[in-house]
Amino acid sequence: MADTSFLDWPFFEDRHRELAVKLDAWAATSLDGIDHGDVDDACRDLVRRLADGGWLRHATIDPQDTGSKLDVRSLCLIRETLARYDGLADFAFAMQGLGSGAISLFGTEAHRGEWLGKVRSGKAIAAFALTEPQSGSDVANIALDAKGDGDSFILNGEKTWISNGGIADFYCVFARTGEAPGAKGLSAFVVAADTPGLEIAERLHTIAPHPLARLKFANCRIPKAALIGNGGDGFKIAMSVLDVFRSTVAAAALGFARRALDETIKRVQERELFGAPLFDLQMVQGHVADMALDIDASALLVYRAAWLKDSGAPRVSREAAMAKLYATDHAQTVIDKAVQIHGGDGVRSGHIIELLYREIRALRIYEGASDVQKIIIARQTLAQ
Repeated sequence: MADTSFLDWPFFEDRHRELAVKLDAWAATSLDGIDHGDVDDACRDLVRRLADGGWLRHATIDPQDTGSKLDVRSLCLIRETLARYDGLADFAFAMQGLGSGAISLFGTEAHRGEWLGKVRSGKAIAAFALTEPQSGSDVANIALDAKGDGDSFILNGEKTWISNGGIADFYCVFARTGEAPGAKGLSAFVVAADTPGLEIAERLHTIAPHPLARLKFANCRIPKAALIGNGGDGFKIAMSVLDVFRSTVAAAALGFARRALDETIKRVQERELFGAPLFDLQMVQGHVADMALDIDASALLVYRAAWLKDSGAPRVSREAAMAKLYATDHAQTVIDKAVQIHGGDGVRSGHIIELLYREIRALRIYEGASDVQKIIIARQTLAQ
């Protein structure tokens, strides 16, 4: 049983505590029987299950409610809980939110009406198409070209490492429209997956299997109405989406770390060494103490950032970067200790600790690599 004492912290309201309890009970009984051998089908299955459970309602704003907002604390609690149970379930939920985030925050009434209801009901899978071969964390260096042509834009170029690539029904795509050099010349668009000229150029495989792809745009014509926000707003839109969802990456890492600690506590109580429980060794006690400390410190940073955003802070770039950097890096450390304590089982293919070890590594890269988070923190600190 994972520690839930953090729910008593003043960052949360009663509705958050109720959400966490209900989701934990649902996840304990509703995430069985998923065939992870076929990642695409598994993600589709998970999106349906999450929709049926009502959890995807938290991933977007309510398109029927003009005052609806994303609640970052709820997003973080959901990701933390799902990550404890199943990394792919966390991925499926997260991408419904991140992939439609630009529409939730900046989309027109038509965009929201067309897509958000489908995302919330599990009838459409969303994707966030930002990264390119030459521009990962350097968003201002995006080269995908979007030229105006009458009542259309024509897209030419590539995107890569796109989560849900190959199974998404639509992509929020960031491209260069050229209003100004660098970051000021980017715009955001919603592009249906079946648009002529958009193709899946390559499926990408990683140590933790997720649906990923490289996308190619070749004279891909989309209507002017596909523009999200105004021309030249793309960088602002991308950063605003990341400002919301970067904290949730940290929450997922926290969920992985909590599961690793839970499994470790069981291991050191049940496993004997030299005629006594493994926990009797002071060295093991030291490892468990370090793991617990890293988890609580991460949780404080994660839910501080989420609370600040929900409290109306216009930007939480520094706080979200701190949360993501610390939680992902230290979750890696926690899980590595769990591997060591589990011995051979910790590296046995299919063992929960081995799965966690593979899942955590990517979180230190996507939505801004750890070193990039340090740059953000340093610049924001200097600016203050």
